[in-house]
Amino acid sequence: MCKMYGIIESLCQDRGIKPGKMCADLGISRGIIGDLKAGRTKRLSAENIAKVSAYFGVTSDYLLGNETEKAPTENGERDILDEVDIGFYQGFKELDEADKEVLRDMVRVMRERRASRNK
Repeated sequence: MCKMYGIIESLCQDRGIKPGKMCADLGISRGIIGDLKAGRTKRLSAENIAKVSAYFGVTSDYLLGNETEKAPTENGERDILDEVDIGFYQGFKELDEADKEVLRDMVRVMRERRASRNK
């Protein structure tokens, strides 16, 4: 198993999801993650690294194993729009601003619930 897979697996465990769910959410082939796990490949493409890092709110350097802590973006926690945009990639672009704000509010509520469960 390569280092990157271990990092992704740990991030999935932190969220209570399986790597296959992450793949489905991001539109990434499960085979690519399977290759990481088996050690047939050492890292994802730059495009997939960007998707996974945005999904988990970590830097690409963290996924690559170049950082020891889950560093936030320069603005603190990753912007909520990033998570919504990744989660609803194609459909999100077609929504009007009012609908996008509803989705952002839903993500905020989910974050608050997760934070209260982790206390």
